[in-house]
Amino acid sequence: MLIVCMATDPLSTIPEAFVEPVESFLAWLELERGLSINTISAYARDLAQYAHFLQKQGVADWSAVDESAVSAWTAHLSLAEYARSSQARKLSAIRMLARHLVREGLRQDDFTELVSAPKLSRKLPEVLTHDELKRLLEAPPTNTPHGLRDRAMLELFYSSGLRVSELCGILLQAINLDDGYVRVFGKGSKERIAPIGSAAVTAVRDYLAGARPHFVKAKTGSELFLSQQGKAISRKMVWVLIKQYAAKAGIKKPIKPHLLRHSFATHLLEGGADLRAIQEMLGHSDISTTQIYTSVQSARLADEHALYHPRSKDG
Repeated sequence: MLIVCMATDPLSTIPEAFVEPVESFLAWLELERGLSINTISAYARDLAQYAHFLQKQGVADWSAVDESAVSAWTAHLSLAEYARSSQARKLSAIRMLARHLVREGLRQDDFTELVSAPKLSRKLPEVLTHDELKRLLEAPPTNTPHGLRDRAMLELFYSSGLRVSELCGILLQAINLDDGYVRVFGKGSKERIAPIGSAAVTAVRDYLAGARPHFVKAKTGSELFLSQQGKAISRKMVWVLIKQYAAKAGIKKPIKPHLLRHSFATHLLEGGADLRAIQEMLGHSDISTTQIYTSVQSARLADEHALYHPRSKDG
């Protein structure tokens, strides 16, 4: 198994009673979620650190862990002056393990369910609601080559959480519509595989069949999305098009280049996706960058509560 075979196994020093469930969890991350070695190693280190803490607290194994043991851990991390982003990352690992224990029948309850994540102080990114996003994606017409191209770009942009530069740089040979993924090169030329949803697959197929040939010129390369001149579409043009379609869709929010990427991450988190899986899909080298989206979700829930809960209204 992946982690067991590592030369510096972080689980080798913790009590035996804690090891087997964690190994099972790490194997699930590798085999079922397809996470990278680095990501799984990060889970292992965080869980090993927590297991050492539990041992010192006199907790025998995972079945004896309760909410107070998790709260004590977060308090310990705060007193030790860990950054809030690090605290949130370590708590995310424990939450995922707790869900795994329930899924495998090793526990009846999720012992992290009532534990709050530490608040992050970074400015929250603007995101689109599901209704706004639907209106934006449907704004390009489907009866013109430009409309088919633009709808495919928007669908792929949102479906895969790409950066604008990554979207513009996609090559024909890098996209696999049958298996639903695209190979992209992010910051620092780091390669990653980004999934493509069914709606985006359909939109890209329609573009390739009915629109891309319209843009091809004598010197056109293998870029997926082309300008009127037959060259790779520019970041500036993508930016202009998004603003135009947002206006057409009646969206009043400030339109920024990363709007669809931010919406992608926030909507995944709202749907229950794991923070580290989102990190990999976004191509973030540090999970603290991804953790800002937990605050977006919390802020939205707080707004909903203030708006609709009868005890949150004045008078």
